[in-house]
Amino acid sequence: MSSGQAGIRLPGNPLRDPRDRRIPRVAEPCVLVMFGVTGDLARKKLLPAIYDLANRGLLPPGFSLVGFARREWHDQDFAKLTYEAVREHARTHFRDEVWEQLREGIKFVSGEFSDPEAFDRLAECVNDLDSERGTRGNRAFYLSVPPNQFPVVVGQLDRSGLASTANARGWRRVVIEKPFGHDLSSARDLNDLLATVFPPHSVFRIDHYLGKETVQNLLALRFANTLFEPIWNRGYVDHVQITMAEDIGIGSRAGYYDGIGAARDVIQNHLLQLLALTAMEEPVSFAADALRAEKQKALSAVQIPDDLAEGTARGQYAAGWQGGIPVQGFLAEDGIAPDSVTETYAAIKLGVDTRRWAGVPFYLRTGKRLATRMTEIAVIFQRAPHLPFNATDARELGENALVIRVQPDEGVTLRFGSKVPGSAMEVRDVNMDFAYGESFTESSPEAYERLLLDVLIGDPPLFPGHEEVELSWKILDPIESFWADAGRPEPYLAGSAGPASADAMMARDGRSWRRL
Repeated sequence: MSSGQAGIRLPGNPLRDPRDRRIPRVAEPCVLVMFGVTGDLARKKLLPAIYDLANRGLLPPGFSLVGFARREWHDQDFAKLTYEAVREHARTHFRDEVWEQLREGIKFVSGEFSDPEAFDRLAECVNDLDSERGTRGNRAFYLSVPPNQFPVVVGQLDRSGLASTANARGWRRVVIEKPFGHDLSSARDLNDLLATVFPPHSVFRIDHYLGKETVQNLLALRFANTLFEPIWNRGYVDHVQITMAEDIGIGSRAGYYDGIGAARDVIQNHLLQLLALTAMEEPVSFAADALRAEKQKALSAVQIPDDLAEGTARGQYAAGWQGGIPVQGFLAEDGIAPDSVTETYAAIKLGVDTRRWAGVPFYLRTGKRLATRMTEIAVIFQRAPHLPFNATDARELGENALVIRVQPDEGVTLRFGSKVPGSAMEVRDVNMDFAYGESFTESSPEAYERLLLDVLIGDPPLFPGHEEVELSWKILDPIESFWADAGRPEPYLAGSAGPASADAMMARDGRSWRRL
């Protein structure tokens, strides 16, 4: 194809956005109001991501950032926090001219979430920015706050008129960080609350995993290639493993984590979203409604095990060794009750009751203080029905596998059998690897860069809708209810692969987990 033909749009490509994504998408002038700006998420991820977007030329000159917190700060204090966060955590090279342009639009409003006068001052600040920086009434509100503060902040945005578009120009959008409730009932309450203030298309439920390049590459892998889709079904796939393993403990998150646990923290959102992307049918386009519709169909077809005692496992890390260093157990962590029954490891077996996936188990696992840090989707194919190679030991020849590595070494691995050099016809497993860092000169943007830009542009395909959130809780709630009556989680050594019950769950099916 000549360079002059490169812009031809091919019909029927499900990944083709209605807009040509080769043209950089730039946000229009707007104000981003950030609640919870003094927390780790803002300092390590959100503020650096805003700078990186500006450094890449994806934010307009009129972009403005307003921080809201209890601190008795002035604009320059918030600007200093932002500067320090950018210098320490930004992905792109620091440039003084970019920072100075960004600095001009940084403001701070001090106050409590429950204080109406503070929100009145916030409304005045935002209105002033409309006049001073030409932000045209466009406002996004990022709620990086504890879940119990969502109703308070949303109510104040409504009362103060900040969220209203009646007799006002511009758009209003709200960004909600997980957890989206703690069960189905609370998720519905949260959705109902948001619906009273913001229309559905203005609510962005952010799951940073969906902003990762490798997660999006799963769609490209499936639907932009003819190689994989014909075998992406029960006729060829033996099972699917979706893993998010962490080698760290809970750190300073005790107040949030205790009582929530691994399943609510990770499986309900991250891993079930990865399952939906793996199991869904081809969308008619990459538009939000089309993509969400297929994910909803996949989640609505998920079946939990009939016997939850055999089809699930949970554990709690005990003292052990991590990287040659002794670490304490979960019950000894600061802020954790000595009798806590919160799980730090969870594994579940699920089915997807569709024509494509009937009979194929999906195994999901997540845990803290495990042997390594790793997130991956592994599609394990059925073994060859017959091996005519006398020199090959079938026990040493594994199943073919396609592994999408989400983190830390982003890429794709294809495992298949190959002949060993020599006179005998002996076959062994080998790997074919694709790594982002080796194949592309451009480094992958941080997930929050992509997602924040999508919020400011109003592009929602990578944000789960409330239907997906509720379907995920319908899957997890019966499991959580069963665990609530099942006693203490099984202890496992820090630095290990998890509790023995998780291995036993797989062994009952004649399978085993991939090594961590």
